[in-house]
Amino acid sequence: MSSETSPHKPRVAVVFGGRSSEHAISVVTAGAVLRAIDREKYDVLPIGITTDGRWALTADDPERMAIAGRQLPTVAALAESTEGGVVLSVDPTNREVVYSEPGSVPKALGEVDVVFPVLHGPYGEDGTLQGLLELSGVPYVGSGVLASAVGQDKDYMKRVFTSFGLPVGPYEVIRPREWEKDPAAARRKIVDFAGEHGWPLFVKPARAGSSMGITKVDDLGGLDEAIEEARRHDPKILVESLLRGREIECGVLEFEDGPRASVPAEIPPVTAHDFYDFEAKYIDSADGIVPAPLTAEQTAAVQELAVAAFEAASCEGLVRADFFLQDNGEFVINEINTLPGFTPISMYPRMWQESGVSYPELIDRLLQAALRRSTGLR
Repeated sequence: MSSETSPHKPRVAVVFGGRSSEHAISVVTAGAVLRAIDREKYDVLPIGITTDGRWALTADDPERMAIAGRQLPTVAALAESTEGGVVLSVDPTNREVVYSEPGSVPKALGEVDVVFPVLHGPYGEDGTLQGLLELSGVPYVGSGVLASAVGQDKDYMKRVFTSFGLPVGPYEVIRPREWEKDPAAARRKIVDFAGEHGWPLFVKPARAGSSMGITKVDDLGGLDEAIEEARRHDPKILVESLLRGREIECGVLEFEDGPRASVPAEIPPVTAHDFYDFEAKYIDSADGIVPAPLTAEQTAAVQELAVAAFEAASCEGLVRADFFLQDNGEFVINEINTLPGFTPISMYPRMWQESGVSYPELIDRLLQAALRRSTGLR
């Protein structure tokens, strides 16, 4: 791969994959971004992170990053070498990217002007990668360390929203030390929550996305298996009561004059699945309705709440905010995603397409917003 780049083009490192259970979806998202990014305007360097954490040079081949049937793509299959690694300097005066293989002289790949992280879940979307980029002094797309961490941890996300007076549904959190100290008491805490709010419940990892590890529990009989599944992804779990109503999503994008909300979308009931789970989202291609069939007043209300959530968590760049429109007509915030999916069927780009921002323009706006910001306190 050549280290020579045009002096007039910003160099974009698209970083994807990662160590979380959302590895494959990150690869799919990266393929969509690489396909859409304007190569006349930007030089592109694809960097994949394998499931064991190795930073690898990968083929710039979006077609190989798509889901084929029910086969999910991986960075390992795209990597140019099984041993070579990419290193990004943590010296803010040096943005040089270096590639090295055992027994070979390290090769400079040129400087990076901006990073487009399309990692989902822990070790990428949760502030860890953002902290590395802050140390490196490299601008990046999306929220900073704090907002990324808040957006990943549904426990603290809900606490932030509550402190700003934003509406959230009933929930309970069981932390790792509670399981270690007294598993029976931790389980009883969930049973008591069900006694207060009723069944069914949703048991989910506190710090995962793409509906990974989430189980809808209809009664006491399914509780232990649901807890085990959630804890397989995260030792801290979240328990939520069922909110009856419509699932509404809204995108937020940072413009030159501040954040704006897209037209909202609705996720219709998925007949083949208990809820909008991983397979419904990515394998079976559940179709969202864009724009959502809402009244003008409802649309304005959910857009206002989406921007308020963006501001409450100190987000930057982009957010997808997910809501329930309850039967009483009130909106409740379920969660925000600071690095939402950009797959061809993902709701975030679809909502902005319907709002007049094409996929290539969306990518460009995100990169330009990142290039306008400095790293560090801001």
